[in-house]
Amino acid sequence: QVQLVESGGGLVQAGGSLRLSCAASGRFFTSYALGWFRQAPGKEREFVAGINWSGGSTGYADSVKGRFTISRDNAKNTGNLQMNSLKAEDTAVYYCAARTTLYGATWSSNPNQYAYWGQGTQVTVSS
Repeated sequence: QVQLVESGGGLVQAGGSLRLSCAASGRFFTSYALGWFRQAPGKEREFVAGINWSGGSTGYADSVKGRFTISRDNAKNTGNLQMNSLKAEDTAVYYCAARTTLYGATWSSNPNQYAYWGQGTQVTVSS
């Protein structure tokens, strides 16, 4: 199993940047693909970005492509989401999630494919 803790959220003006981190505890961090999701009030949880175990494969939602960058540092058991050019519509609680890569699975945009979740970190973008 893996435990996930997000950090780095906060209040930022539109056009600004934030860097979210996801610290993982437990063994075999490289056995997991990571995903970032977000949920705004009254809306369903939506996919933001995903990364495979090595960092060699990444994917993004169209709404964040070109503005957000997902990465991971397997030596430090951390995942990161660099968010630039933030917009008011990026306001949400952001969650880090992990999915086992057993049988070669990689990241997924489907939140139901992830068994492990952090508690979330609030990102608020003021316009």
